[in-house]
Amino acid sequence: MVGSSHEALHRIFQKDPALLTRALQRVLDVPFPEPHEIAALNVDLTEIEPVERRVDTLLRAETDEGTYLLVVESQGKVDDRKRGSWPYYLSYLYEKYRCEPVLIVITQSSATAKWASRPIRLGFRDWHSLTVRPLVLGPDNVPVITSERQAERDVPLAVLSAMTHGRGPQAPAILESLASALRTIDPDSAAVFVQFVDSCLADPQAKQMWRDLMTAIQYFWRHPLAEQVREEGREQGLEQGRAEAKAEMVLHILEWRGIPVPDTVRERVSTCTDLDQLELWAQRAVHATDSAELFAEK
Repeated sequence: MVGSSHEALHRIFQKDPALLTRALQRVLDVPFPEPHEIAALNVDLTEIEPVERRVDTLLRAETDEGTYLLVVESQGKVDDRKRGSWPYYLSYLYEKYRCEPVLIVITQSSATAKWASRPIRLGFRDWHSLTVRPLVLGPDNVPVITSERQAERDVPLAVLSAMTHGRGPQAPAILESLASALRTIDPDSAAVFVQFVDSCLADPQAKQMWRDLMTAIQYFWRHPLAEQVREEGREQGLEQGRAEAKAEMVLHILEWRGIPVPDTVRERVSTCTDLDQLELWAQRAVHATDSAELFAEK
């Protein structure tokens, strides 16, 4: 299971390296040349001295205009130490590979995106010896994808949308559209994206909703992310515990989607012990506009 957003970010770009260049072209309107080959490189920039330096993701993009190094950093907050480390990364990589490096910063925070977008200028006021201008993907420029059709057309971009906008009132629609789109791609790619979204969602409610959505479509339970949950279920060994957990999940999905849950609906769901029936209600809860739709006859 992916242990951090940095590792997840690395895996998603390994799975779909062209996602970066598409994002530069479509989101930032940067005319990056179309790559015909992209390869992952060693992210370790450690020197002989005992100083360890690592970028989050490093890719080599071969284009008709030349070879570029895509240096990807996942930035959670403002960190003024990057004023020194980012120029170092780019200089070191150019010296090592003799390819033009391009710094790309991805963040979930508008404030961090604004900070990261500022050029880093080294030197005195009227003569800069070195200028670093990061390309930043964040909540202010990555599109909000809330429709299933949009998400299905470009699943990796929908993943970026969930990463940068997966909080607040838009979260349910964003996560629901992505959950539906994951059914249209191969399971291996979907597995990477599921882990990536789970590790990058900072808001606890959004993270729990994402896990509930994955449970509702029976994807979560085939996934390493659920191993701890399955183990707890085996230890309890109680069918009742499984039913109670699934009933709670149905109610959570409705509540997080902003759908009122009357006491009569809550009681009927909470007292149900039929796992198949609860599974059907969970699937309906993902798309229902009224809680009564859970019980509609076919």
